[in-house]
Amino acid sequence: MASSDTPQYVGAVDQGTTSTRFMVFDHGGNEVAKYQLEHTQIMTRPGWVEHDPIEIWERTSSVIQSGLRQAKLTASDLAALGITNQRETTLVWNKTTGRPYYNAIVWQDTRTDRLASALDRDERGQVIRRKAGLPPATYFSGGKIQWILENVEGVREAAEKGEAVFGNTDSWLIWNLTGGVRGGVHVTDVTNASRTMLMDLETLDWDDELLGFFGIPRAMLPEIKPSSCTEGYGTTLASGPLGGEVPLTGILGDQQAAMVGQVCFAPGEAKNTYGTGNFMLLNTGEELVRSEAGLLTTVCYQFNDDKPVYALEGSIAVTGSAVQWLRDQLGIISGASQSETLAASVEDSGGCYFVPAFSGLFAPYWRSDARGAIVGLSRYNTNAHIARATLEAICYQSRDVTEAMAKDSGVPVEILKVDGGITANQLCMQLQADILGVPVSKPVVAETTALGAAYAAGLAVGFWKDTDELRENWNEGQRWEPSWDDTQRKDGYTGWKKAVERTLNWVDVD
Repeated sequence: MASSDTPQYVGAVDQGTTSTRFMVFDHGGNEVAKYQLEHTQIMTRPGWVEHDPIEIWERTSSVIQSGLRQAKLTASDLAALGITNQRETTLVWNKTTGRPYYNAIVWQDTRTDRLASALDRDERGQVIRRKAGLPPATYFSGGKIQWILENVEGVREAAEKGEAVFGNTDSWLIWNLTGGVRGGVHVTDVTNASRTMLMDLETLDWDDELLGFFGIPRAMLPEIKPSSCTEGYGTTLASGPLGGEVPLTGILGDQQAAMVGQVCFAPGEAKNTYGTGNFMLLNTGEELVRSEAGLLTTVCYQFNDDKPVYALEGSIAVTGSAVQWLRDQLGIISGASQSETLAASVEDSGGCYFVPAFSGLFAPYWRSDARGAIVGLSRYNTNAHIARATLEAICYQSRDVTEAMAKDSGVPVEILKVDGGITANQLCMQLQADILGVPVSKPVVAETTALGAAYAAGLAVGFWKDTDELRENWNEGQRWEPSWDDTQRKDGYTGWKKAVERTLNWVDVD
């Protein structure tokens, strides 16, 4: 592909929980280039999950270089670059040396469970819910920053001096892409900031009272910007992995990016992303809806100086990573695709349920005392039944969230837009339609997270003129219709709720 005077494409870095990918899209939202690499999952103790920030930066550099090279593109072919990222995963680094003080503490990590429980026992928990829209939980960044400040030697002192800075992986990558120790830009966007327990959803700024709850110096924090920013956050260095200067103009947390990629721009539109975990979001427009049913209130996106658009979110910790567990820890499958073949070899799960509460239960339960359980076993059950129960667990957890969304919004889900890696599993998507009792719809371009970041970046520079133009790019690729009857659906869900009960009160978090 030859370079032209007018850039024909937009690039996106999608820094996820298990891998980093670089993608390039054309004006029609079609994939032009893609390159992806996994990174190491570091689990040194039960409940601890970490990543190496240096490895993540090296993987990011590699996927950008390899993706451009394979597609025969250069930096001059890109009108803009967007970033999307695993949210809540927490890094603290020295802005003078560029070295992280500690591994990135991943969103799944539960080491801050006692801290979260203490916040929830007094009025501070209600303040966090009111201002940040989040329950005190191990999931979010605030407690992880506090843990690093209190447990890693020298960080507190460096933070007070303004030397130690915090960011989720979006901030870390942008800082490195724009120069690092040579003047790297320290920014984040409203969607990532809304996942910290530190930002007021109404002011869209760091809140001093919330910072005080965690003992976090304000100087550590990145500047909060819109998700799509015409003025840009900075420019990539010619000496960096892109090999040229490209404006960085879009940042979105991965689940909000999927909302943009699925063009869920109207209140009432929802999507479910199937990745390491599952994340269902419902657009509530400019209205800040506070959940009564165990969901999160979060910023969906903010484009330039427009008012922010909010969402209700149901976050599920373990879905795709449960399939990974079958592969890596149990060894009953050799790859993710084999889970479908194995599960399809039996007609049902043989009465067993698998609740993968490895990191406790997230929405709508928010129980850090829960742990994983396989229940209902008899000698009849085989590894195929376990594989099928794993796929069903993905779908039952999503039903838990749709039930909560209907309670909060008063509007039942009539069709579920889906995206993410597990949507390639035909059996799992059919089970999702069966368990929900509504059609499940997948777009032609399933990489909606990266696409959403590209859309945010491209809107900022006029590559796409408005969201109506983005809607024209969306096309349905596949649809699954429910096949279970109401009795089968009701009985299956009743069994699931009984299985969830068996996981509770397993760990003492007081």
